[in-house]
Amino acid sequence: MMHKMSDPDQWIPLYGDILYRYSIGRVRYPDVAEDLVQETLLAALKARENYAGQASEQTWLIGILKHKIIDYFRKVSRDKTQELEDHLIADEDDYFNQQGGWKIDFSQWSQPDKSMEQEQFIKTLQACIDKLPPRMAQLFMLRELDDVKNEEICELMSISTQNNLWVMLSRMRVQLRHCLDINWISQ
Repeated sequence: MMHKMSDPDQWIPLYGDILYRYSIGRVRYPDVAEDLVQETLLAALKARENYAGQASEQTWLIGILKHKIIDYFRKVSRDKTQELEDHLIADEDDYFNQQGGWKIDFSQWSQPDKSMEQEQFIKTLQACIDKLPPRMAQLFMLRELDDVKNEEICELMSISTQNNLWVMLSRMRVQLRHCLDINWISQ
């Protein structure tokens, strides 16, 4: 099915909110999200002759936005090459017992698919993501929501090795689990 392109003057009323929500969910900064949407619309305007109509216009615009978000992460990473600071990483001893097992009883998470469908869980998960240090939140967005490959994440975020990435992802997941345990499981 071939999709027809609408008048570019209609893009903001038709897709502005969708593009903004998508962007703010990834970058977490309203000013940056707005700039990325503007850059996306400008790029789409310049490339509208290349629109083949194979995907919906909304899908095409979100695809452009994804590339703008990745470019943003690349730029931020180049501008502020930084390592996670020790004080931003939770003390893993808070989560594990003497034998190395979890102190948290995850058996309560017996129906994760059902929980994911619940709006309150999504809000709680987003609040937990918002509590992560910005760099860890970006890692979560790229890896878990945008499904960016490990090699590309390392390049985008200036992470020296995949082992370092795996350590960072592991620590990020521990923090999210702890936050969800406090704010969702024990509710």
